[in-house]
Amino acid sequence: MDWSIQDIARIAGTTSRTLRYYDDIGLLKPSRTGTNGYRYYNQAALVQLQRILLLRGLGLGLPVISQVLDAETDAAKALTGHLEWLRQEQDRLARQIASVTQTINAVKGGGEILAEDMFNGFDHTQYKDEVEERWGKDSYAKGDSWWRSMGADQKSAWKQRSQQLGEDWTAAATAGIAPDSAEAQALAQRHVAWLTGIPGTPASDARGGGAGVGGRGDVKEYVMGLGEMYVADPRFAKNYGGTDGSGFVRDALRIYAEANL
Repeated sequence: MDWSIQDIARIAGTTSRTLRYYDDIGLLKPSRTGTNGYRYYNQAALVQLQRILLLRGLGLGLPVISQVLDAETDAAKALTGHLEWLRQEQDRLARQIASVTQTINAVKGGGEILAEDMFNGFDHTQYKDEVEERWGKDSYAKGDSWWRSMGADQKSAWKQRSQQLGEDWTAAATAGIAPDSAEAQALAQRHVAWLTGIPGTPASDARGGGAGVGGRGDVKEYVMGLGEMYVADPRFAKNYGGTDGSGFVRDALRIYAEANL
Protein backbone atom coordinates (compact mmCIF):
# COMPACT_ATOMS: atom_id res chain seq x y z
CA MET A 1 0.00 0.00 0.00
CA ASP A 2 1.20 3.50 -0.73
CA TRP A 3 -0.10 7.04 -0.47
CA SER A 4 0.01 9.97 -2.86
CA ILE A 5 2.06 13.06 -2.10
CA GLN A 6 -1.17 15.00 -1.48
CA ASP A 7 -2.35 12.40 1.03
CA ILE A 8 0.94 12.44 2.92
CA ALA A 9 1.08 16.25 2.97
CA ARG A 10 -2.40 16.36 4.47
CA ILE A 11 -1.86 13.57 7.00
CA ALA A 12 1.57 14.79 8.14
CA GLY A 13 0.59 18.45 8.32
CA THR A 14 3.18 19.53 5.78
CA THR A 15 3.03 20.57 2.12
CA SER A 16 3.57 18.88 -1.22
CA ARG A 17 6.20 21.49 -1.96
CA THR A 18 8.16 20.48 1.17
CA LEU A 19 7.98 16.81 0.24
CA ARG A 20 9.20 17.56 -3.27
CA TYR A 21 12.09 19.53 -1.79
CA TYR A 22 12.98 16.60 0.48
CA ASP A 23 13.07 14.46 -2.65
CA ASP A 24 15.27 16.95 -4.50
CA ILE A 25 17.90 16.99 -1.73
CA GLY A 26 17.79 13.23 -1.23
CA LEU A 27 16.31 13.38 2.25
CA LEU A 28 13.07 11.52 1.48
CA LYS A 29 12.63 9.67 -1.78
CA PRO A 30 9.18 8.50 -2.88
CA SER A 31 8.77 4.77 -3.22
CA ARG A 32 7.56 5.22 -6.78
CA THR A 33 6.51 7.83 -9.30
CA GLY A 34 3.30 7.29 -11.23
CA THR A 35 2.79 7.74 -14.95
CA ASN A 36 1.14 11.05 -14.13
CA GLY A 37 4.38 12.21 -12.47
CA TYR A 38 2.90 12.10 -8.97
CA ARG A 39 5.05 10.83 -6.16
CA TYR A 40 3.83 7.94 -4.01
CA TYR A 41 5.10 6.85 -0.60
CA ASN A 42 5.03 3.41 1.03
CA GLN A 43 5.24 2.48 4.70
CA ALA A 44 9.04 2.68 4.85
CA ALA A 45 8.92 6.21 3.42
CA LEU A 46 6.34 7.20 6.04
CA VAL A 47 8.62 5.93 8.81
CA GLN A 48 11.46 8.00 7.34
CA LEU A 49 9.22 11.08 7.22
CA GLN A 50 8.20 10.58 10.85
CA ARG A 51 11.87 10.53 11.87
CA ILE A 52 12.53 13.67 9.83
CA LEU A 53 9.66 15.54 11.48
CA LEU A 54 10.75 14.42 14.94
CA LEU A 55 14.28 15.68 14.31
CA ARG A 56 12.91 18.96 12.92
CA GLY A 57 10.94 19.27 16.14
CA LEU A 58 14.23 19.11 18.02
CA GLY A 59 15.41 22.14 16.08
CA LEU A 60 17.90 20.34 13.83
CA GLY A 61 18.64 21.63 10.35
CA LEU A 62 18.19 19.49 7.26
CA PRO A 63 21.94 18.81 6.71
CA VAL A 64 22.26 17.50 10.28
CA ILE A 65 19.07 15.45 9.90
CA SER A 66 20.53 13.86 6.79
CA GLN A 67 23.67 12.91 8.72
CA VAL A 68 21.63 11.46 11.57
CA LEU A 69 19.50 9.37 9.23
CA ASP A 70 22.57 8.07 7.40
CA ALA A 71 24.32 7.19 10.65
CA GLU A 72 21.35 5.41 12.27
CA THR A 73 19.72 3.16 9.70
CA ASP A 74 17.85 1.08 12.29
CA ALA A 75 14.58 3.01 12.33
CA ALA A 76 13.11 1.07 15.27
CA LYS A 77 16.17 1.78 17.45
CA ALA A 78 16.19 5.47 16.52
CA LEU A 79 12.47 5.87 17.13
CA THR A 80 12.82 4.14 20.50
CA GLY A 81 15.24 6.88 21.54
CA HIS A 82 12.81 9.54 20.32
CA LEU A 83 9.99 7.85 22.20
CA GLU A 84 11.93 7.95 25.48
CA TRP A 85 12.52 11.68 25.10
CA LEU A 86 8.87 12.31 24.16
CA ARG A 87 7.66 10.42 27.24
CA GLN A 88 9.89 12.54 29.45
CA GLU A 89 8.47 15.69 27.88
CA GLN A 90 4.95 14.29 28.21
CA ASP A 91 5.43 13.69 31.93
CA ARG A 92 6.89 17.15 32.50
CA LEU A 93 4.15 18.88 30.51
CA ALA A 94 1.40 16.81 32.16
CA ARG A 95 2.58 17.95 35.59
CA GLN A 96 2.72 21.57 34.45
CA ILE A 97 -0.75 21.33 32.89
CA ALA A 98 -2.21 19.86 36.07
CA SER A 99 -0.51 22.55 38.16
CA VAL A 100 -1.75 25.45 36.01
CA THR A 101 -5.25 23.96 35.78
CA GLN A 102 -5.42 23.71 39.54
CA THR A 103 -4.34 27.33 39.89
CA ILE A 104 -6.97 28.51 37.38
CA ASN A 105 -9.72 26.60 39.19
CA ALA A 106 -8.63 28.04 42.53
CA VAL A 107 -8.53 31.59 41.18
CA LYS A 108 -11.93 31.31 39.49
CA GLY A 109 -13.57 29.63 42.46
CA GLY A 110 -11.96 31.77 45.11
CA GLY A 111 -10.39 28.70 46.65
CA GLU A 112 -7.10 28.33 48.42
CA ILE A 113 -3.97 27.98 46.30
CA LEU A 114 -1.56 25.37 47.60
CA ALA A 115 1.97 26.60 47.05
CA GLU A 116 3.29 23.03 47.18
CA ASP A 117 1.20 22.12 44.14
CA MET A 118 1.56 25.28 42.07
CA PHE A 119 5.02 24.54 40.76
CA ASN A 120 4.92 20.83 40.09
CA GLY A 121 6.95 20.41 36.93
CA PHE A 122 8.71 23.74 37.52
CA ASP A 123 10.61 23.01 40.73
CA HIS A 124 14.34 23.78 40.65
CA THR A 125 14.82 23.01 44.36
CA GLN A 126 14.17 19.28 44.17
CA TYR A 127 17.93 18.58 44.13
CA LYS A 128 18.75 21.00 46.97
CA ASP A 129 19.97 18.35 49.42
CA GLU A 130 22.02 16.60 46.75
CA VAL A 131 23.69 19.81 45.56
CA GLU A 132 24.54 20.83 49.13
CA GLU A 133 25.98 17.41 49.84
CA ARG A 134 28.13 17.41 46.70
CA TRP A 135 29.28 21.02 46.54
CA GLY A 136 28.24 22.69 49.79
CA LYS A 137 25.45 24.96 51.00
CA ASP A 138 27.12 28.07 49.60
CA SER A 139 27.01 26.61 46.08
CA TYR A 140 23.30 25.93 46.33
CA ALA A 141 22.60 29.35 47.86
CA LYS A 142 24.42 31.14 45.03
CA GLY A 143 22.66 29.14 42.32
CA ASP A 144 19.25 29.54 43.97
CA SER A 145 19.71 33.31 44.36
CA TRP A 146 20.83 33.62 40.73
CA TRP A 147 17.79 31.69 39.46
CA ARG A 148 15.28 33.63 41.57
CA SER A 149 16.78 36.95 40.45
CA MET A 150 16.00 36.28 36.80
CA GLY A 151 12.84 37.38 35.06
CA ALA A 152 10.55 35.03 33.16
CA ASP A 153 12.14 35.82 29.79
CA GLN A 154 15.63 35.22 31.16
CA LYS A 155 14.61 31.90 32.67
CA SER A 156 12.95 30.87 29.43
CA ALA A 157 16.06 31.77 27.43
CA TRP A 158 18.31 29.85 29.81
CA LYS A 159 16.06 26.77 29.64
CA GLN A 160 16.06 26.97 25.85
CA ARG A 161 19.84 27.21 25.79
CA SER A 162 20.12 24.18 28.07
CA GLN A 163 17.63 22.16 26.03
CA GLN A 164 19.35 23.05 22.77
CA LEU A 165 22.71 21.99 24.15
CA GLY A 166 21.31 18.62 25.20
CA GLU A 167 19.64 18.13 21.82
CA ASP A 168 22.84 19.00 19.96
CA TRP A 169 24.78 16.49 22.07
CA THR A 170 22.20 13.80 21.32
CA ALA A 171 22.25 14.55 17.61
CA ALA A 172 26.04 14.42 17.52
CA ALA A 173 26.11 11.12 19.39
CA THR A 174 23.47 9.67 17.07
CA ALA A 175 25.45 10.81 14.03
CA GLY A 176 28.38 8.70 15.25
CA ILE A 177 31.04 11.40 15.20
CA ALA A 178 34.20 10.89 17.26
CA PRO A 179 34.53 12.52 20.71
CA ASP A 180 37.78 14.18 19.62
CA SER A 181 36.30 15.57 16.39
CA ALA A 182 36.03 19.30 15.83
CA GLU A 183 32.23 19.12 16.11
CA ALA A 184 32.32 17.28 19.45
CA GLN A 185 34.98 19.56 20.88
CA ALA A 186 32.98 22.64 19.88
CA LEU A 187 30.06 21.17 21.83
CA ALA A 188 32.34 20.51 24.79
CA GLN A 189 33.47 24.15 24.70
CA ARG A 190 29.82 25.27 24.69
CA HIS A 191 29.10 22.93 27.58
CA VAL A 192 31.90 24.34 29.72
CA ALA A 193 30.80 27.89 28.85
CA TRP A 194 27.28 26.93 29.92
CA LEU A 195 28.58 25.59 33.23
CA THR A 196 30.58 28.75 33.94
CA GLY A 197 27.36 30.73 33.67
CA ILE A 198 25.80 29.01 36.69
CA PRO A 199 26.89 30.74 39.92
CA GLY A 200 28.02 28.53 42.77
CA THR A 201 29.58 25.78 40.67
CA PRO A 202 33.33 25.16 40.63
CA ALA A 203 33.22 26.11 36.96
CA SER A 204 31.87 29.59 37.64
CA ASP A 205 33.99 30.13 40.74
CA ALA A 206 37.12 29.27 38.74
CA ARG A 207 36.70 32.13 36.28
CA GLY A 208 39.74 34.27 36.62
CA GLY A 209 41.22 32.03 39.33
CA GLY A 210 44.54 30.26 39.40
CA ALA A 211 45.41 26.76 40.47
CA GLY A 212 43.96 25.46 43.69
CA VAL A 213 40.60 26.17 45.29
CA GLY A 214 38.38 28.04 42.87
CA GLY A 215 41.03 27.76 40.17
CA ARG A 216 41.61 25.97 36.90
CA GLY A 217 42.53 22.70 38.58
CA ASP A 218 39.11 22.61 40.22
CA VAL A 219 37.14 23.29 37.06
CA LYS A 220 38.99 20.56 35.19
CA GLU A 221 38.14 17.97 37.83
CA TYR A 222 34.60 19.31 38.06
CA VAL A 223 33.95 19.00 34.32
CA MET A 224 35.45 15.52 34.15
CA GLY A 225 33.54 14.45 37.25
CA LEU A 226 30.28 15.67 35.76
CA GLY A 227 31.01 13.65 32.64
CA GLU A 228 31.33 10.51 34.73
CA MET A 229 28.12 11.35 36.58
CA TYR A 230 26.23 11.79 33.31
CA VAL A 231 26.94 8.12 32.59
CA ALA A 232 26.51 6.74 36.11
CA ASP A 233 23.24 8.51 36.97
CA PRO A 234 20.23 7.62 34.77
CA ARG A 235 18.65 10.99 35.55
CA PHE A 236 21.47 12.67 33.65
CA ALA A 237 21.99 9.97 31.04
CA LYS A 238 18.43 10.36 29.77
CA ASN A 239 19.20 13.98 28.81
CA TYR A 240 21.67 12.70 26.23
CA GLY A 241 19.72 9.79 24.78
CA GLY A 242 20.76 7.16 27.31
CA THR A 243 24.03 5.53 28.32
CA ASP A 244 25.59 5.56 24.85
CA GLY A 245 24.90 9.25 24.37
CA SER A 246 26.09 10.23 27.84
CA GLY A 247 29.23 8.15 27.32
CA PHE A 248 29.94 10.20 24.20
CA VAL A 249 29.47 13.43 26.17
CA ARG A 250 31.76 12.18 28.95
CA ASP A 251 34.53 11.26 26.51
CA ALA A 252 34.30 14.55 24.63
CA LEU A 253 34.36 16.57 27.88
CA ARG A 254 37.35 14.61 29.16
CA ILE A 255 39.30 15.28 25.96
CA TYR A 256 38.41 18.96 26.08
CA ALA A 257 39.27 19.28 29.77
CA GLU A 258 42.63 17.58 29.35
CA ALA A 259 43.57 19.91 26.51
CA ASN A 260 42.11 23.21 27.68
CA LEU A 261 41.43 23.34 31.43
